[in-house]
Amino acid sequence: MREKMFWVIAVLFHFSMYSLVAQDGEIYGIISDDFSMIAFANVYLEGTTLGTSSDENGAYVLKNIPKGKYQLRATVLGYRNFSKTITIGKSERRKISIFMETSSEQLEETVVTGTLKAVRRSESPVPVEVYSPTFLKKNPTASIFEALQNVNGVRPQINCNVCNTGDIHINGLEGPYTLVLIDGMPIVSGLGTVYGLSGIPNSLIEQIEIVKGPASSLYGSEAVGGLINIITKNTLEAPDFSVDSFLTGWGEYNLDIGGKINFGSKTDLLLGVNYFNYDELVDNNGDNFTDLTLQDRISVFQKWNFQRKENRILSLAGRFFYEERWGGELQWTPEFRGGDEIYGESIYTKRWEVLGKYQLPMKEKLLVSFSYNDHAQNSVYGDIPYIADQRIGFTQLTWDKKAGNHDLLIGSALRYNFYDDNTTATVKADEVTIPSLFVQDEISLAKKHSLLLGLRYDYDSRHGSIYTPRAAYRWKMNNNDILRLNAGTGFRVVNLFTEEHAALTGARDVIVTEELSPERSFNVNVNYLKKIYADNGTFASIDASLFYTNFSNAILPDYDTNPNQIIYDNLNGKSISQGVSANIDVVFPSGFRFLLGGTFQDVKQIENGVSTRQILTESYTGTWNAGYDFKNLKLTVDYTGNLYGPMRLPTLGENDPRSDFSPVWSIQNIQFTYKGLADFEFYAGIKNLLNWTPNRGNPFIIARANDPFDKNVVFDTRGAVIATPENPNALTFDPSYVYGPNQGIRSFFGLRYRLN
Repeated sequence: MREKMFWVIAVLFHFSMYSLVAQDGEIYGIISDDFSMIAFANVYLEGTTLGTSSDENGAYVLKNIPKGKYQLRATVLGYRNFSKTITIGKSERRKISIFMETSSEQLEETVVTGTLKAVRRSESPVPVEVYSPTFLKKNPTASIFEALQNVNGVRPQINCNVCNTGDIHINGLEGPYTLVLIDGMPIVSGLGTVYGLSGIPNSLIEQIEIVKGPASSLYGSEAVGGLINIITKNTLEAPDFSVDSFLTGWGEYNLDIGGKINFGSKTDLLLGVNYFNYDELVDNNGDNFTDLTLQDRISVFQKWNFQRKENRILSLAGRFFYEERWGGELQWTPEFRGGDEIYGESIYTKRWEVLGKYQLPMKEKLLVSFSYNDHAQNSVYGDIPYIADQRIGFTQLTWDKKAGNHDLLIGSALRYNFYDDNTTATVKADEVTIPSLFVQDEISLAKKHSLLLGLRYDYDSRHGSIYTPRAAYRWKMNNNDILRLNAGTGFRVVNLFTEEHAALTGARDVIVTEELSPERSFNVNVNYLKKIYADNGTFASIDASLFYTNFSNAILPDYDTNPNQIIYDNLNGKSISQGVSANIDVVFPSGFRFLLGGTFQDVKQIENGVSTRQILTESYTGTWNAGYDFKNLKLTVDYTGNLYGPMRLPTLGENDPRSDFSPVWSIQNIQFTYKGLADFEFYAGIKNLLNWTPNRGNPFIIARANDPFDKNVVFDTRGAVIATPENPNALTFDPSYVYGPNQGIRSFFGLRYRLN
């Protein structure tokens, strides 16, 4: 009897288990993009342990799925994350094909900066690095200037300990050699180079494209060392409404608001507002000067898009920016502005910009682009006023034409510059109109080989005709290996006081020994890109470059000849920037990923046979970005940082007790992001984990901070400082000894909301 009962129970258990299994569902399908099937993509049901990866043909299968409602997700490097809500019934077998869109952060995104044409990154003969908002969010910042600190070969350089203004160095070259574009328009230059990199709402940024090396044949003056193109979103990709706000332990507050509005079926508006405020007096190094400049700024951006027949382009954008900032002695108030009693550097900046594109209603692809900006600056540096106005207008017509194996771009541009200030260097307003012609031809030599040739002609009434040729060669060995060779020339016309902040601050006299001629450069760059796909779904890419740039007529500040002067002239010799740079990007199926970058560079001037290392230029840099997704916890951890080798610093002569070289230094950050609530993200972390500040190992950072107007400094008949008991090192007030931020360790907390 017991034996019969055993078999009855066994049979019933077997059929009950079969019934339970039979109730489980199954999902299968193919994962693809516009061009091919996608192998080794991760597919899973959010909140469960059910997951798999696609095979080499892009096929996937998820089995044993209990009845219910799920969020189906798919992720793979180089593509935007896929998400879809699904419902599975009993024993249901359902086919779901997954289409993945390429990501603006990875290898197959569309880029336009290198050639002024929209092409896939792997097809561009000019190497272009691309960074998306996802990259920027890993270490949230209040400005583009700060956000670039974790990009290999790119360093935000703070130029003043008092007002904390700065510029962007690429491969060791000074900030004025870098051209900053917004949607391809050169509207951040001159005065804007120093103050215009703040206030661009991060919520409106689609991607940032960086070209290292001269691009003057397409973009003209200022694109000598490289360029940064900030591309704003279009309304198809922008959320209906978004908010991103954070607060730091130092009292910094940043708010980004973005949204889009539809006006009928053919017109839409993209709107963004950025507000930043910092009003805390902090003096951790005890020199009675603010460690961080107090700032209050607002920026409003709007972009109109109009739908036209045959998808022709018509867009119009504008931005208004206003900022008040000051730094100086802690007891400074606005009533001391411009006086010689309490030292302060106070800057009021107001600028507006407009830019647009219009494709002509013709069969041929003719595009008119235009921009205009007006920048007014009212500032004082101690008791020295600097009142400046700048207006830049730009218009360009391009003809994009394909003929056989030739892909032509022919264009004409007109640039208007107006600049006036109250300094003795500007006797009358500088006003010039520069017409330009350029042609570019990308030739498909064979299936795997292409050659790009370009030439630009500019006429500057101050300097005559200027020619800038360039050439680029791309060899696509296979789908995973690409070799690029680029060579070209660049030129730059210098506006000294708009670009060199050191000429305005401190007690050094500014000496311009001659009429400054345009700088010229020649550059060669070799780039190799390698993609590696492992059988287990791990993906890796290696992007390495060798670069060499030779400058003639280089204009660099001379701090060494006379410690009480900054001397500007054309270098009677040559300036060289050369080195090697590489990025390694790896993503594991487990959710762990890292990006490592390193640059070794030699930047020097050779004059009269003597080689001198360029000031404020590091010999090597390293950057890293590591992250891990805890899917079950809906938590992401990001660890970012940078490392800088020693750089030569601007000391005040042999008696200056400050070090002539910076130490090896590093800024490291960690962030935790929680995504457990629909449409919300909460993030928190710590910046500058090592609590590093540049005063370590130095008796002081600002020379004679106790006497910023040099009232107690004694000079001899030649203007040299005489050592006295009160001033034993024969120093003058000097805040230009700066190579990194004065902010130490601090916490931050923020939230993001996105409504689609």
